[in-house]
Amino acid sequence: MKKQILALTLGLVASNALANEAGLQITQLPLPNHDERVRVAIWYPTDEPVNTVVYGDNPVFHGVEANMYAPIAQGQFPIILFSHGMGGTDRSQAWIGSEMAKRGAITISVNHPNTTWGSFDMKEGIKHWTRAQDLSHTLDWVLNGSDFAASADQSRIMASGFSYGGWTALSLGGVTGNHAGIVAECAERSTELVMCEEFLSDKILLQNIDPGTWNESYSDARVTHVMGIDPGFVWGLEDENVQSLSISAMLVRLGRDNDALMATDFVKSGFIDLLDDPRIKVIEPAIHFTVMPMCRPEGAAILIKENDDPVCTDPQGANRAEVHETIIGLMASELDL
Repeated sequence: MKKQILALTLGLVASNALANEAGLQITQLPLPNHDERVRVAIWYPTDEPVNTVVYGDNPVFHGVEANMYAPIAQGQFPIILFSHGMGGTDRSQAWIGSEMAKRGAITISVNHPNTTWGSFDMKEGIKHWTRAQDLSHTLDWVLNGSDFAASADQSRIMASGFSYGGWTALSLGGVTGNHAGIVAECAERSTELVMCEEFLSDKILLQNIDPGTWNESYSDARVTHVMGIDPGFVWGLEDENVQSLSISAMLVRLGRDNDALMATDFVKSGFIDLLDDPRIKVIEPAIHFTVMPMCRPEGAAILIKENDDPVCTDPQGANRAEVHETIIGLMASELDL
């Protein structure tokens, strides 16, 4: 099997001239797989900017400009279903939604119950299939009952995500879980793979989850593109788990060697060896958290005090703004924008 590993130079990205501003609509959507209304953020291109705010701004991170409830621009636009990481929110990668809206895409982010900051229950959150269901049900609403239906280009629907959300994207594309495989890898590498010790603890009991439910397919036939950014749950998989991945998925790896996060390392896990002619983009220097929002100068000090760095501490030579630009360029290129 041929492996194409491309180390990107961060100045390589080219994109079309930005003809739009970023519109943003926030809604609470009742999803059939949850007993609650779920927060959904929809970013979209607008040529009538109004109600401009800075969205996602806080003492640690810089926010991005958003035109709240501005009218959507005329035309049809590709859709990106974006899934945040463990403990993230739709704000975590709002920069993707904002920038992709300017390039002419509709980006939909769901605050996944049980794995969202402020709504966190790992015992329930580890049930990975609920996240794919979140996005599939939201796509149902977007295409059939929302104000965005007429503007959606259904020939270009990308599933994308970061970390745990990267697995969600792969799952929507057709990759299935391997319960026995992930339990075995967690048991063997509990000190190497982040959170594995907790997954196997009496608090969560990953090993007791029904294998049939874990291993079932949660693909969505409407998805035409897949892009996983440092995807999780890539350990313990076998050939049969990628047989239904009919889409040529793009995998983005943040950092090399010691800078790469072991739990999301699709090279060391052997996941790429299961794929025919995989497309891999390595962005360096970077670490897993370089995909988080732009940090304020005092952000690292705040997180160090809260014992939550290195979210704001990138490796020497890294430029977070350029890493973000590279990811936006890759996503835009995938969707022919």
